[in-house]
Amino acid sequence: MVNGRTVLGRFSAGGPRGSWPAEEFAHARRLEGLAAEVVMDLATDAFLVIVRGAEVTAVA
Repeated sequence: MVNGRTVLGRFSAGGPRGSWPAEEFAHARRLEGLAAEVVMDLATDAFLVIVRGAEVTAVA
């Protein structure tokens, strides 16, 4: 956990489908009860699926 956020997944922003894989992954985590959201990490040019302020023990 960094800055009160847990990163559940990383998806390249250069992929042909853009943020869709990250959005689909976040949606699946929300169906599991996590408050997952997608953010852009400009430093690594990647979409991150995160949960704010919560510790997550199982990551996919």
